[in-house]
Amino acid sequence: MNADQLLDNEYSGGFATYIREAGNVNLIDELEISLHDFIRFVQNIPMDKFDYRYAEGKWTIKEIIQHILDCERIFAYRALRFSRNDKTPLPSFEENDYAENTNANGRSIQDLLTELSALRHSNLLFYKSLSEEQLKRIGTASNNPISVRALGFAIIGHQKHHQKVFEERYL
Repeated sequence: MNADQLLDNEYSGGFATYIREAGNVNLIDELEISLHDFIRFVQNIPMDKFDYRYAEGKWTIKEIIQHILDCERIFAYRALRFSRNDKTPLPSFEENDYAENTNANGRSIQDLLTELSALRHSNLLFYKSLSEEQLKRIGTASNNPISVRALGFAIIGHQKHHQKVFEERYL
């Protein structure tokens, strides 16, 4: 399924930004392709940039990768709940609180990328296991409706968004 097949009622709010950022790609293919593109991109960043902050109070590249991991876990958890027809509205989360409570800067870049690879492969298998009906199920997260398949595109778009931030503000 491609992003242009999403219906207007399948997402809103901040999710729309990430879904647009994903582009009109095939969900399953791009979950894998974007992971490899991102890992290659990060591996080409000079080592002295991983702990760099472009301004006071901004996150390091390592902290942003940890943020990508945290968000992917949360988006995938939401997708799991909604795919199983759980109608419970799920709350938002405060990304800055999460960032303040990690050990991202104490980790190696290789550990962060290995974790991202393992997480993405798990999520790829999860998305491959879903029926068309499950992919189209909609739940509420952060006070906005979102479908299981839209959450998959949000995972992709969120990662691509931060890769652009790296390019524009860190490199």
